[in-house]
Parts: sequence; structure tokens; C-alpha cells
Amino acid sequence: MTIAAERPKSIILQGGRHAGIRRWLWSVAALVFLMVVVGGATRLTGSGLSITEWKPITGALPPLSGAAWAEEFAKYKASPQYQLLNEGMSLGQFQFIYWWEWGHRQLGRFIGLVFLAGFLVVAFRRLLPARQTVLLFGMGLLLGLQGAIGWIMVASGLQPGMVAVAPVKLTLHLTFAGLFFASVIAFATALTPLRRVEPARGRGMAWLLLLLVFLQIALGGLVAGSRAGFAFNTWPLLDGGLIPPGSQLFAQTPFWENFVDNVVLVQFNHRLGAYMLFALALWHAWRMHASVPGSGSARRATAIAGLVLAQSALGIVTLLLVVPLWAGLAHQALGFAVLAMAVVNATRTEQAARA
Repeated sequence: MTIAAERPKSIILQGGRHAGIRRWLWSVAALVFLMVVVGGATRLTGSGLSITEWKPITGALPPLSGAAWAEEFAKYKASPQYQLLNEGMSLGQFQFIYWWEWGHRQLGRFIGLVFLAGFLVVAFRRLLPARQTVLLFGMGLLLGLQGAIGWIMVASGLQPGMVAVAPVKLTLHLTFAGLFFASVIAFATALTPLRRVEPARGRGMAWLLLLLVFLQIALGGLVAGSRAGFAFNTWPLLDGGLIPPGSQLFAQTPFWENFVDNVVLVQFNHRLGAYMLFALALWHAWRMHASVPGSGSARRATAIAGLVLAQSALGIVTLLLVVPLWAGLAHQALGFAVLAMAVVNATRTEQAARA
């Protein structure tokens, strides 16, 4: 037996020792996925600015008395969103949006505790090599940074004249959630035993697909932040044409603001991203089936193409229906499912290339 044939076998044997760590990481990934859905609901219900303070410790307790609710409501009444958009809101209506944001923050705290507990077990029991333990520590820092970005995002919506968070900061919050989610999926996948030796094919395409998925998620964040999905609710035409005129795409000054605040360009870019991602996913699936039929690479490529097709169709439905809550949440959730599959594919392809 050659050395090249023995190396994947060693990966299989090594991966079998880390079942507990893998379960912990997949649990964290599932919680992050849930967090993304809850975050989407918080945004679509207009609840994100209902809590106007960031108290990482004491903020875990909700109002427990009528006086406490009155105090919390008074803080919200002082915010621009209430004064410009929700003036006259009842206490019951405030409580509805408050509980969404409070639940979102508690889930974030719970994810942090679950990750910290697992990391401490791994570190103190030395269950992984030092390099991988340091990598886990870096992932923990990324999770903490994501929480801080969340507050920076909320604070942007509390500035005078604002009734929602800044689109760029919402996009940053979503993208960092995707980065942490992807890192957890990749780590768990790398520790999962290989069932058989895979041919090293499609490495560059797998990474390009993953990059495009991240780009599309970021473009989706800009659509959500600028509420571009509530405008131009037709497809395949956008405002009566396949390509809007330049006078609409770049109507704002300075030039760069069009990519963030101009709903025409923001939505157009998200559509272009979807077309490119769908085309690349189909090409990748065809190439894998042609070069390595029946392999794990071919099956994963087919799964990605199917998920991207479903996500594209759901995006069109969401647009045509003017973003109902169920469709918006499903579209965001399926986007992260595509991300998870793309991460697994890139990780497995990288393992095959290095074997």
C-alpha cells in the first residue's frame, strides 16, 4: 500500500475519536442557524430597536413588574423610531416587539455560554492538538465580536432621524454571523471521519462557490437593511426592464452610496448575484458528474445546485409577495443552508486535495 493511500485512512481513524466534540460543534451550528431565523423575525417585525440599552449581564432579566415595563416603554418612547414611526403605540404592542428582541439577545447569550463551556472542556482536558485549540479560541473571539457588532448595529438605529438600523451595519452583523457559522461547520466537518477516499477534483470551484455564497448573503443583508425587497416586486423585469437605466442605478451622490442605499441598485445587485451563483452551481454539478461520477464531490455538487435552485425560486416568491414574514424567514434560513452545504463541500474538497 502506498503512502498516499494510507493518509486518508489515518484521517478516518483520527476523526473517530472526536464524536463528542463534533456533537458539540453541530449543536452550536444549529443554535446559530436558529439565531439567524430569530434575527430575521426580529427585523421583519420591526422589533430590533425596542431595547435601547446594551447590558450584557443585567440585561438578561426582562421587566418583571408594571413599573419596570413602564420604565422600559418610556426609554423606547424617547427613541427616534417611536417618535417618527410608532407614535401612539400601546404598551401591549411594545411588549410584542420587546419580546422578539429580548429573545434574540437571550439566544445570543445562550450560544456564547454553550460555546464557552465546550471550549473549556476541550482546552482543560486537552482533547485536541494545541493548534486546533487555538483555532477554537479564535472562533470564540469571533463570536464575541459578533455580539459587539450587534450592539453597534442597534446603536446606529438610535441616532437622531433614524427609524431602522444602518444597512451597512446590518450587513456586517449578518456577514459575521455567517463567518462564525461557517467556521463551526468547517471545524465539525474536518473532524468527521471520511467514509472513503475521494478524488481531488473541483477544489477551485468549491472555494469560488463558497465565496459567491458569502457575497450573496452580504448583498441580501443590504437588501434587508435598505428594505429594497419591498420595492419593484416584479420578476424577471425590474421596473419594466431587465437592466434599469444608469440614471436610476447611480442616482445618488456620492457614488458609493448607491451600493448601500439606492434600492434599485441594491436589488439589482442581489439579482445578479443570484444568477451568477445559480450558473456556477449548475456548472460545478455538471463538471463533477462528468469527471468523477458517483463520488462524494458529485453528490455534494448536486445538493448545492438543488439548494441554490430552491433558494432562487423562494427569493422570487418572496419578492412577488412583497416579503411576507414566512417567506422572508424561509429565504434567510435556506440561504444559510446553502452556506452550510458550500462549507462542507469546500472542506471535504480541501481534505481530498491534501490527502
